[in-house]
Amino acid sequence: MKHIVKILSMVVGISTFWIGLLQAAIVPRSHTWLLPIYFVVSLGCYGLLMVGTGLMQFPTCPQEAVLLQQDIAEAKDFFKHKGVDVGSD
Repeated sequence: MKHIVKILSMVVGISTFWIGLLQAAIVPRSHTWLLPIYFVVSLGCYGLLMVGTGLMQFPTCPQEAVLLQQDIAEAKDFFKHKGVDVGSD
């Protein structure tokens, strides 16, 4: 719930700023109408940057890989005993 409140307050703040720029005519009107587009593009770039950074820093867990392989072998044995073909291994 707190995250939604943060997002909504940010949207309200940005909308207020944008409407203020439209009313005050500080920035030329042709540039002011493009601000929402710039905001969406910037938000997309930020999202891609965060995903890329997260992928680059993704931790490797060799212990978990061993446990996963053991679980897979256990599941294959279980299904072989039930008569299910689990592939050639």
